[in-house]
Amino acid sequence: MGTDRLVIHGAREHNLKNITLDLPRGKLIVFTGISGSGKSSLAFDTIYAEGQRRYVES
Repeated sequence: MGTDRLVIHGAREHNLKNITLDLPRGKLIVFTGISGSGKSSLAFDTIYAEGQRRYVES
C-alpha cells in the first residue's frame, strides 16, 4: 500500500462519534483534549488496530 496518508472514515469506538480523519504518513501527529475525549480510543483502538490489520494482511 504505497499511500502517503491514512484515511479513517466513520470511526465509532468508545467516545468517538462517527469521525473522519485524513492523516499524513511520516509526520508527527499529536492528539490533545480533555480526559475522556477519545484520544486513546483514536490512537489505540482505531489507528493502531488498522496498522495491525494491514500488517497481518501483508
